[in-house]
Amino acid sequence: MRATVILPKLSLPKQLPHRLKITLSFASETWPAPPPSVDDGFPYSDVPKPRRRNSERKAYVTPMKVLIERAKAEREARKAQPCRVLAEPPDNGLLVPELVEVARRVYQARGSLLFGLSQLLRVIPVLRCRLCNEVHIGYVGHEIRTCTGPESFSRNAMHVWTRGGVRDVVSYPKCFHLYDRVGKPRVGHDERFSVPRLPAIVELCVQAGLDLEKYPTKRRTKPVYCIEGRIVDFESVVKEDETKIKYSFENDKPFVNSSSMLTQPVEKVHNVLESNVNHLNQLNDEERSKLRDLSKHTLDSWIEMISGAKKMMEKYTVNTCGYCPEIQVGPKGHKLRMCKASKHQSRNGLHAWQEATIDDLVGPNYVWHVEDLNGPALNNNLKRYYGKAPAVVELCVQAGAPIPDQYRSMMRLDVVSPDRDEVDLVA
Repeated sequence: MRATVILPKLSLPKQLPHRLKITLSFASETWPAPPPSVDDGFPYSDVPKPRRRNSERKAYVTPMKVLIERAKAEREARKAQPCRVLAEPPDNGLLVPELVEVARRVYQARGSLLFGLSQLLRVIPVLRCRLCNEVHIGYVGHEIRTCTGPESFSRNAMHVWTRGGVRDVVSYPKCFHLYDRVGKPRVGHDERFSVPRLPAIVELCVQAGLDLEKYPTKRRTKPVYCIEGRIVDFESVVKEDETKIKYSFENDKPFVNSSSMLTQPVEKVHNVLESNVNHLNQLNDEERSKLRDLSKHTLDSWIEMISGAKKMMEKYTVNTCGYCPEIQVGPKGHKLRMCKASKHQSRNGLHAWQEATIDDLVGPNYVWHVEDLNGPALNNNLKRYYGKAPAVVELCVQAGAPIPDQYRSMMRLDVVSPDRDEVDLVA
């Protein structure tokens, strides 16, 4: 580093602070370069923190300032050209060609994920709290005092553990099915009993190009027009009896049976166990190898489903309520007056719709990471040293699957937690 100091000739010492001129010139070749940052392709992700209060609104994905500027630009464009043809899909009613195959793979990965989880739960138990939404992977529940259920103060916020199932590992919130996502993007309050509901990720795949017999949708061959903000379709009208779809709740299958709607059979994976074994230590080498392969296949299905859903959400709009878990796939949210969250009286029961995230579309159910299933339960005094991960990832890792790179920082694998008797010795 080179520094050049220019001091002018001063007649009086008191003028020195006012007449001092210092110019610094730095040479790039002598300035120490910053240390190289280690970038493995995945950004750092910390342990997710829940909202402090349920009355708080969810964070906006896009800043409000950007949303306001975007709305002003659309309003000015509408005034300049009242009648225009929507050119870009899916706003014009057409499909995005490159996302059709993505939708099919995501739908098949979802079915494969549900099948793999049902097999893994035969060996590695999943525990859930009876009084709150906490989930834990392991034989013994943790001792971290985070229960928010009724009368939790009398139990010092300790959880009451019971056996869980597949829906506790991963949850798929449901939404209304849209027959025409552009022509009729909203479901009215009076239509809440006539329009079927299905998992939101399945509805996203249907709108992106997946064809399901039980959930028909309108496929256009020509783009629609936008006249003063309203969508007008000049395409030839089909027969009236074909447009009127009679929905019934017979099509609405339960959560566990939703994987049976696959158009193509899921990859056949043999049962992990030939006998009823309920502990990981009771497996022989062959069964451990099968369990490891199944866990890796299940984890790959999870990553493929999440990555494909993110790609589709970049083009197809998914909205969620800012105060409750309600979600709707489509350009706009529905008009059902069924929100019971905070400040619903001021909205007359309507939802406060905003842009959704992948965690709103697929509930990951973050759980505490356990290094050893046979070790002692997680201690409440050491909770700041423990990491978290989605329940699917934690279950597959405990079954023998390799840890994905994008979850290493969240699971805090580089942190060595002290023992119980060393809590007071750690700063």
